[in-house]
Amino acid sequence: MLLRMLSISQKEQVTMNAPNVPIINLETAHNDQKQIKLLDLACRDHGFFLLKNHGMQQEIDDMWKHSQWFFSQDRKEKLKLLRSEEIPLGFYDRELTKQKRDLKEVFDFMETRTDHDINQWPEEISFKNSMEDFFFKSSEVANQTLDLILSCLGLTENNYVFGDSRTSNARLNFYPINDPLDNIEKDTVNELGDMALHHHTDPGILTLLLQDMTGGLQAKSKEFGWIDILPEENSIVVNLGDAMQVWTNDNYVAAIHRVLKRTSESRYSTPFFFNPKSESIIEPIPEIAESNPVYKSFTWKQYIRGRIDDNYQDLGQDDIQISNFKI
Repeated sequence: MLLRMLSISQKEQVTMNAPNVPIINLETAHNDQKQIKLLDLACRDHGFFLLKNHGMQQEIDDMWKHSQWFFSQDRKEKLKLLRSEEIPLGFYDRELTKQKRDLKEVFDFMETRTDHDINQWPEEISFKNSMEDFFFKSSEVANQTLDLILSCLGLTENNYVFGDSRTSNARLNFYPINDPLDNIEKDTVNELGDMALHHHTDPGILTLLLQDMTGGLQAKSKEFGWIDILPEENSIVVNLGDAMQVWTNDNYVAAIHRVLKRTSESRYSTPFFFNPKSESIIEPIPEIAESNPVYKSFTWKQYIRGRIDDNYQDLGQDDIQISNFKI
């Protein structure tokens, strides 16, 4: 069995960050067993860790500048780029999580395609250039991070788990203090819940998340319950997704997370969702599951379709979950 069964003493656990969220140096972690142990434990408990020395700070700084510019525009300008079921990229301010409306505005984009590009961009060309640079660099860092996680599992040769920039996507998030919808619009959508973003898991392999310094992000730890993922300068928050939990046969967990409602200060964040190849089969890795897989096989295309559908309509039930495929 390739999966490393790591035993970490109580003394070693104390060295972790707040609580149980390690800060990983992407440049040195591959050759540092202490970092590997801390990373492995975090992936088993809640699926969150922080990355330092990631090599994309310039792209991040430029992305922040343009993100703030975009959301500071008049609402009528943002609504020109309103996304729909036909064009699922662009601006949106009425998304549902767990059938409850989130108090946030978003702007979604993907890798630019020469054949069939469905991105919607504002006229400001520097915005598009900045987001494309950020996306390209994020894809590189996501691949490096995946390699590091696989090394924790003892999978030094990866013939099974792959991400793809063409199926991945990025999102600019803005969490305001007040509801951006007017009274007429409010009557046509679900009521706001009690969170800025309700608890959920991300569907893909892993997410690279940039958050500002205002706080509010929380993760569900098996050991400690809800814990704060505290902002850290020049770092990237990483959380595991549903595909990783299935591939590791529940040894690593998809991160359950939420964002608390804003009370006095707005918040910005930007996730890059690193997803499997379009035709990927999502099932436990044979070397890890051995003869005891706990999931049936399903396709990435089938799974993500169910998640997308729930973003646009209240289906009367929770969106598709990996528990649907439990054996």
